[in-house]
Amino acid sequence: MKILIVEDEDVLSLVLEEKFKNEGYDVMIAKDGEEAQPKIEKFKPDVILLDLILPKKGGMEVLESIKSDSELKLIPVIVLSNLEGDEIIKSALSLGAVDYFVKTQHPIAEIVEKVEALFTESKPAKASSAKKK
Repeated sequence: MKILIVEDEDVLSLVLEEKFKNEGYDVMIAKDGEEAQPKIEKFKPDVILLDLILPKKGGMEVLESIKSDSELKLIPVIVLSNLEGDEIIKSALSLGAVDYFVKTQHPIAEIVEKVEALFTESKPAKASSAKKK
């Protein structure tokens, strides 16, 4: 399974990359919104982890672009952002994000569990290793 992480914070993107690779996923990183679009089209990820505050092209614009593309719109997008508040969360979800995590409020393990749950839902034959809380 392939995951694209669109995140400009080097430490977080490296931690996520290492965690997912250790779980057996194929991972690619885009450091800004402009870099994300061609990587999405070429890499064809099974899920995208998307920050909203990005250089060059913001995450909401990337999300809009993904969800308006007939070939890409079915890729699940999970927003990871430091932006919190009902309006921004509602906006991201209404644009098509499947979930929204405020980085400071959710541990990496919870994000990994959410991704694994998405893969389990799309591939029922695969056993989930996510731990129940």
